[in-house]
Amino acid sequence: MSPITEKVLLVDSYDSFTFNLAALCLRAAPDCSVYIIKNDGLTLLELLSYTNYFSAIIVGPGPGSPDIPEDIGIVKHLWKMGGSHLIPIFGVCLGLQSLASEYGATVKRLPIVKHGQVSVVEHTGTDIFKGVGVVKAVRYHSLHADLSGSDDLEELAWTFDNDGNTRIVMGLKHSKRPFWAVQYHPESVLTHGGGIEVMLNFWRLARSWNAAHNRQLRPWDSRASAIFGSPWPSPRVPFTSGHHPASRTVLTSAIHLPGLLAVAVCEVLGVSDDKSPFVMLESAAQPGRYTIIGCLLSTSPHITYSIGADFLHFQRGDTCSHIPLGTHDIWSWTANFISQRKASGGRSNLPFWGGLVGYLSYELGVESLSLPSTVATANHRHPDMNLVFVERSIVLDSMTGTVYLQSIIDDDSEWLASTAKLLKFTAQNQCSNYSTNNTVPSSTSAPTTIILPDYMTYKTRIFYAQDHLLAGESYELCLTAPTRVVVNGPSSGESPRTNSLSWQRYKLLRELNPAPHAGYLRLHPTTLLASSPERFLSYSRPPGSIFQLRPIKGTIRKGPDITRADAEMALRGSPKEVAENLMIVDLIRHDLHHVVGQDVEVKQFCKVEEYSTVWQLVSVIEGKSAKGVDEPDSRRPNGALGWELLRRSLPPGSMTGAPKKRSVEILRTLEDDERNVYSGVFGYWCVGGGGDWSVTIRSCFKYDDHYCCGHASPRTKASNDVHSEEWVIGAGGAITAMSDPDKEWEEMLIKLRSVLRVFGRSVSHGE
Repeated sequence: MSPITEKVLLVDSYDSFTFNLAALCLRAAPDCSVYIIKNDGLTLLELLSYTNYFSAIIVGPGPGSPDIPEDIGIVKHLWKMGGSHLIPIFGVCLGLQSLASEYGATVKRLPIVKHGQVSVVEHTGTDIFKGVGVVKAVRYHSLHADLSGSDDLEELAWTFDNDGNTRIVMGLKHSKRPFWAVQYHPESVLTHGGGIEVMLNFWRLARSWNAAHNRQLRPWDSRASAIFGSPWPSPRVPFTSGHHPASRTVLTSAIHLPGLLAVAVCEVLGVSDDKSPFVMLESAAQPGRYTIIGCLLSTSPHITYSIGADFLHFQRGDTCSHIPLGTHDIWSWTANFISQRKASGGRSNLPFWGGLVGYLSYELGVESLSLPSTVATANHRHPDMNLVFVERSIVLDSMTGTVYLQSIIDDDSEWLASTAKLLKFTAQNQCSNYSTNNTVPSSTSAPTTIILPDYMTYKTRIFYAQDHLLAGESYELCLTAPTRVVVNGPSSGESPRTNSLSWQRYKLLRELNPAPHAGYLRLHPTTLLASSPERFLSYSRPPGSIFQLRPIKGTIRKGPDITRADAEMALRGSPKEVAENLMIVDLIRHDLHHVVGQDVEVKQFCKVEEYSTVWQLVSVIEGKSAKGVDEPDSRRPNGALGWELLRRSLPPGSMTGAPKKRSVEILRTLEDDERNVYSGVFGYWCVGGGGDWSVTIRSCFKYDDHYCCGHASPRTKASNDVHSEEWVIGAGGAITAMSDPDKEWEEMLIKLRSVLRVFGRSVSHGE
């Protein structure tokens, strides 16, 4: 009889670092299986029937307090299990506080909150710290355990806060039961000396205790599988339903046209006609390289969806229909759609061959967190998903000066040839025909109203946010506020068919704030002008896909008085800025581990990068899919794992804070308005399986309801005046316990100014 595989049960208290802890556990015990449950997923009575299936339990971190039942769930009961149910347990952060609380210790607030900061931890060198040297540990906590009231707990590790005057427990054990815990985060990427070493020691102690007490593990069976599901990691991509046609062939033509301007190409393709849809994803600054321009047809499929609906809008030309989702959600329906439109044979060096281009709203991501809905009903919402299917495209390579024309339409060589001639002509004549006078559009001579966030309200909400941080509810909160720009009418003689004011504004935006992830998306009813510096998620074509995220946390303005050395000192030299970035890096590692498994690596941590108008603190995290997981299969779309990762990673952690779910709940109480397009993502899903999505920041958007199809809400259509437009600019910043409200307000204004200037306006500190 083969030996029983050891299993560990990881209890998740709705944290955003849980899968990092699972990965650390498997590094320490690669032959074990890790099963994960929520802290409110089972009652104690239900769990007691299954403790003898597991070698150990790990209690993960989480928001809140061990003294609040809704925060701690079943965890508080684990420490009192006895008899045959007694099992080795290792607690982390909230896990330590819960163990301490159950055995007479007092949980108090820290004198100084530690969120994303590294401390040197001293220890006894025994138990889970046996053989461990110097420990530099990342801390995410605002509460700590005072053991003075407990006779059952022994301190194993500690650090000193408040200039060395306050001793804080960093590790402990129960004197009689097989319980150990640490207050710091052993799974953080910046924890050194007390991570894998401590986890290895816990496994050694747990196995020794089990052997000494003759614990017999029960073989896994269908009964246990029904309760605990599959072990982590188990990356699986569901198959799609329906007909699976043969893959299309990508037709490609390449011409060398160095100096051809993307904006000139857009203008010869008709971008100035405001009534027509148009999409461009532009690399307007380094390190961006490729610009993608969709050459849309009147019949290009246009998909829009509003959260809460059980249907989507599907439009081709003048025909628009409601399509019931049926057994699908919008994510699986979209996967099924693109699964039926696969293509192959394109140039491997090009990121995009054709596919879906558009945006996903912040609220669409929030919906995936399974929070109670607080949004308007679907019939009175603008689209949360707004995508167009691109079959013809032009890709400009800024590095080589090569222009690629592509089509996934059968027998489309004639279009390639005629478009190549058009582009050659454009390149020869763009200096005389393309207007480089990108000034503020003349519409600003019309009455324009700027509605800014209220200074005192914003500052007050920073204080409220910090109250939540001090209470242990979150590690950081990305607080934002909208600015509204109301333009009360176009100037006379300016036809939306020949002089798109939104396009004129975009041209100015790309000049004032060039960005590697810029975009002009006109997908009615929405128009988005974006100059984002931040890639959210990219994934290469399968098989062997690489998934990359590049979070930005830390920004200062660029100017003649600020050198690189100044920027390094202000960003990398700032504990606050590094802590903000670290929290998001650890959150992103968790999201990647969740979907792709163990192969996740931080390729770059807190590097200062130079952009046209700012210096930014940027990290890079990559994951690789397990072998065979993303192999091409006729029954699922190319890039299905990337789409699944996108779904599970939204909304962007850099725009919420961590832990993500609790942070979003708190932000709902601090922000008056939905974010809509702002702080969602925009980008593409290629028919070949790749994808690239950027965070919708440094952007503005508007809705033109008079361009809606016949299925749009009559109330919404009637509420918009054709002779006016309202643009929304979102801006904000990450609030931590170390945040200075005045500096946070100024950071928000810096981000706001980068976009507001396209309306001929700016703001000063006190506004």
